Amino acid sequence: MIKEIRNSNNEITPILPESRTVSGYAIVFNSDSNDLGGFIERIDPNSLDGVVEKSDVLCLLNHNEDRGVLARSNKGEGSLTLEIDEIGLKYTFEAPNTALGDELLEGLRRGDISTSSFAFTVGKDSWSKMENGTYLRTINSINELFDVSPVYRAAYDATSVKADSRGLDAIKQQEKEELANYYKELRNKLK
Repeated sequence: MIKEIRNSNNEITPILPESRTVSGYAIVFNSDSNDLGGFIERIDPNSLDGVVEKSDVLCLLNHNEDRGVLARSNKGEGSLTLEIDEIGLKYTFEAPNTALGDELLEGLRRGDISTSSFAFTVGKDSWSKMENGTYLRTINSINELFDVSPVYRAAYDATSVKADSRGLDAIKQQEKEELANYYKELRNKLK
């Protein structure tokens, strides 16, 4: 299997100097990628079933392991929290007190880094041609996840990374998540 890398972006939230919490969405389900060389790609919501539990996932800056590791989740345990929800794959970690951790936080504060990416191998995919003639690759299952990375440039515009600004921004995010969960439960009850 060939290791593939995909990037995406979203909004950045300013952080307070004392906060080192970083979070983002490395994968957003059912979101179209940018052109990947003659095709676009979507990630199926079921593609990650059982993947986190069997993968050793690093959090790297720009997919560069040689620079150091920001956090790690080995089969779901470690300093990197990976959470699959209705949006996609969310990651959260405390930036380490290292030069790399400080560089990441400064890049987030300045807005230089605002997107996320992931490296993976495909378990199963399917191809189709859309009405506009563009080819669509759907990733139906991911075999292994290697890393989630804050990056400078993204393949998927919907991904994000941000540093947590404790207080108002955190409350707003929690309210959004609670509202999304409420509507999800309501939709399930109406089915």
